[in-house]
Amino acid sequence: MIKQKLRSLRYLASAFALSLAFALVCFAQQAAGERRAEAPKPEIKEYPKTRIESLVREWTRARDYTKEYLDAMPEDGYSFKPTPEIRSFAEQMLHLASTNFNLGARLTGRTNPYQGKALEKMDEFKTKAAVTKVVMESYDFMINGIKAMDEAQLDTRVPIQQMNRPLYILFQAAFEHQTHHRGQTTIYLRLKGVTPPGEKLF
Repeated sequence: MIKQKLRSLRYLASAFALSLAFALVCFAQQAAGERRAEAPKPEIKEYPKTRIESLVREWTRARDYTKEYLDAMPEDGYSFKPTPEIRSFAEQMLHLASTNFNLGARLTGRTNPYQGKALEKMDEFKTKAAVTKVVMESYDFMINGIKAMDEAQLDTRVPIQQMNRPLYILFQAAFEHQTHHRGQTTIYLRLKGVTPPGEKLF
């Protein structure tokens, strides 16, 4: 009789413990759900509505991303070439800057401050600081030129490589060029033991 009562008590105790554990789990899940529900949602921003604003936004993003590459490469890596016959890291970035200036001038009508000068060959652009400065200037030159334009100008057609192309398309081609050359320098950083900056698509 006593054994039977003990078994009954153990059963009741086990059932109570199991019920309590289940209740605690449910409570924890409910509390977590309430916390998730209360968490603020990230703000959804509107993408620029005009082509001018969108070009400025994307070129600004590209400038900031390129700056991370320039910062990541150590000073002694600026003269580095993965193979002798190709551009050094500095020359890649200076070529990028030169094209930003050249195309920026042609597409916006502004005067290229380095007109007729080969940035890649200039002795004053050999250090990390000097290369970084002129590359950032080239992006600002492009961005400020775009800001000074209006929407109607973007539909103006310019003859380049035997085809009349709208300025808006040419700005996209210029953007593609800087992306191309920055992308090439990823392997330069890897070969110098540097992890390239994380990609910023947006």
